[in-house]
Amino acid sequence: MKNILIYGANGYSGRLILEEALKHDLKPILAGRNADAIEGLSKRHDLEHRVFSLDSVSEVSQQLKDVAVVIHCAGPFSATAENMMRACIDSGTHYTDITGEISVFELGWTFNQDAEKAGVVVCPGVGFDVIPTDCVAVKLKNKMPDAIELSLGFDSRSGFSPGTAKTSVEGLANGGAVRLDGEITRVKLAHKTRNIDFGGGEKLSMTIPWGDVSTAYRSTGIPNISVYIPSSPKQVSRLKKLNWVRPLLGLGFVQNFMKNKIEKSVKGPNAQKRSELVTYVWGEVRNAEGQTESLRIKVANGYDVTATGAIAVARYLLTETTDKGYKTPAMLMGDVLVDGLPGSEYLAI
Repeated sequence: MKNILIYGANGYSGRLILEEALKHDLKPILAGRNADAIEGLSKRHDLEHRVFSLDSVSEVSQQLKDVAVVIHCAGPFSATAENMMRACIDSGTHYTDITGEISVFELGWTFNQDAEKAGVVVCPGVGFDVIPTDCVAVKLKNKMPDAIELSLGFDSRSGFSPGTAKTSVEGLANGGAVRLDGEITRVKLAHKTRNIDFGGGEKLSMTIPWGDVSTAYRSTGIPNISVYIPSSPKQVSRLKKLNWVRPLLGLGFVQNFMKNKIEKSVKGPNAQKRSELVTYVWGEVRNAEGQTESLRIKVANGYDVTATGAIAVARYLLTETTDKGYKTPAMLMGDVLVDGLPGSEYLAI
C-alpha cells in the first residue's frame, strides 16, 4: 500500500508531525539529508527511512515512486520546494508542505496545470501557515460574497523553532507584502498599523508578509488582502527604521551572522509550553459599500496546528480522492478543516 513520506522528519516540526502520524497508526517513511539523524529516528520508531538530497529531480522522483503523499518539512522552502514539487508531479505523488513563504505558494500555483495532468495535488501550507487563516478567509467570503477587501490576523505567543526563525530572517530584506487590486505588492516593513481585537482586547497590530497574501486570493478571489500580527509601538518603530537599511539585511555575511545567533539560542517550544499557549485568529471583510463582516476563532498552539493539520490533509489524500492541481488547504478540504482540529473554538464578536 502506498504510504506517507515525511521529508525533513528530523527537524522540529517534522518530529511533531511524526508523533501525530503515529497516533493515527500510520507508519510514514522518514526521509531527509542528515543520515545519522534520520537513521536514528527510524530505529527509535521502527520505521522505514531514506536518505537523499533534493539536488536532482530525477533522483528524488525515483525515491517517491511508491509514495502517495509527501509532507515536505525541510526549509527554507524557497530553496527546496521546487525540486520536490517537480519530483512529486513526475512520480504521481501528492505534494504538501508546511511553508508560510509567499513565493512558494506562488510557485505551487505555476504547477497547477502540470499537477492536473499528472492527477496529483500540490498543496503548500498544510500547517499553521495557513490552515486557520485560509479557512477563516473562505468562511468570511461565504458570509459576504461581494467583499473586495480582506484583512486577516493572528495573535500567537508561541516561540519560534530554529527553522521558522531562519526563514523570518531571510525575508527581512524583502520587506512586507500585501495584495492590491489582485496583485502582490511589495511594501515597507510595518506598512500599515491598526488596532485589532483578536479575542482578548484591542492590540496595536502591523502588517506582515504572511502566506495568505497569496493563498487567500486563490481561495476567495478577494483582490485586496492584508495580514496583521500584534506588535508594540517600540517594535513598529524599530521595523520602520530597518526600512532604511533593508537592502543590507540580505547580504550574505549579515544573514550568516543572524542565522548563527539563531542556531545557538533558538529552540522550539516544548510540549508543556505549547499546551499553555493558544492562538487567536481574526478576519474581516469589507464590500464596496463599506459594510463589514468579521470572525474570530481560537486554535491550538501554531506548532500543534501544524502537526494535526499536516496529518489531517495527508489522511484525506490517502483516500481515493479525485482532487488534482494546485489547492490551498480550504480549497482542498473546505473551510471546516480548521473546525476539526483539536483546540479549535469560535469566539463571539
